[in-house]
Amino acid sequence: WVQAGDPQPTSDTESLLLYFQHIRKLPGPDAAREHEAARQALARARTDFNRVRLAMILSLPGMPFTDEARALGLLDTVARHQGGKLQGLAVVLSAQLQEQQRLAASAQGLQQKLDALRSLERNLIERNR
Repeated sequence: WVQAGDPQPTSDTESLLLYFQHIRKLPGPDAAREHEAARQALARARTDFNRVRLAMILSLPGMPFTDEARALGLLDTVARHQGGKLQGLAVVLSAQLQEQQRLAASAQGLQQKLDALRSLERNLIERNR
């Protein structure tokens, strides 16, 4: 995800932030390949870096492999690693994902209320005919 000639990341955190910039722009098939590569990397080496990397790809919205619950689990492991270099990044990403889930649930609740109001309106219109 870092191109030849680009400045090289100076830390794992910077590397992962550059990785996120890269994956969020990927089309579906490329994102699926990246998901598989991240999954295999974690299977080979259960490091905090690989956990955050996989969590990032799992948190991409609208992908067939999106799994926010699993991403949160991976990030929680890293966030609990006291003194870990990626602890702060994991805490931030976890908070962001939790807020995203809260907003999605709120939007779903609002949509249900809107649908109920529309149904009520239709019933009132039919009754007045």
